[in-house]
Order: sequence, then C-alpha cells, then structure tokens
Amino acid sequence: MYKYRTSGDKFVLSLDNHVEISAALAAFCEQLDIRCGAVYGIGAISEATFRFLDPATKGYVDKTFSEQMEITNLTGNISRKDGKPYLHLHLTCSRRDYTCVGGHLLTARINGACELVVERFSCEAGRRFDPETGLNLYDF
Repeated sequence: MYKYRTSGDKFVLSLDNHVEISAALAAFCEQLDIRCGAVYGIGAISEATFRFLDPATKGYVDKTFSEQMEITNLTGNISRKDGKPYLHLHLTCSRRDYTCVGGHLLTARINGACELVVERFSCEAGRRFDPETGLNLYDF
C-alpha cells in the first residue's frame, strides 16, 4: 500500500499506484501510531470526491470528479477520534484544461504516483463534535 523512509519525526511516503489516499494514509498512521501530525504532498489521481459543508444545514455536499488530474497540493492534519486516526485533508487538483478543483478530501484514487511527507508531533490531539458548527473540532 505504501513505502516510506524515516528522518527523525518526519516520514517520506510513496503510496502505491491505484490505492485510495485516505485509506493508505490512515493505515500508515495506525501502523506507526501517529496520534498528531501534519501531512503534505503531490501526485496524480484518476478520481476524487470532495466534500463541502453547507453551514446553513450543517450537512455535507459531496461531488466526484472522474478524470486524470495532477495533485497540485495536498495538505492536512492528523489527530485521533474514537481511538482511530482522523485525517483532515484538503486537496487541490489541476485538470487537463489547467483549471483546478479542490476542497475537503473524502476519497481519491491514485493513478500515477503520490508522494507525501508526514510529520509526527509529540503531543496528542483528539476530536469532538461541535453541534454549533457541525464539525469535528480539535479536543485538547
């Protein structure tokens, strides 16, 4: 699912072709017991589903793009919720016509490569649901 190298509290990851990014990253965080951290990277995908939170309804609207795209930026944070890795990822992708799509990442399937850097922090961060915003916020 992935290969990696370690440099202190930083990890350089190469995800295998055709895997789903969120699932592979969650498995990596589980394997190395990463409880709090940051992630960033680049790559190429064939499909992505983004989420948009409608503040009026506190409900998510999902949209899937099924086409070859370059990841121009993947950034996010890592925490824990209910004892499992909780990934809050945002993704921006360029399309064949050089327009970009992006937002809160739900899923994305690699088609080519995906290279990430994960930084582990020594603290812990949990998540709690906030009914006012409808979001899972940091719980320190």
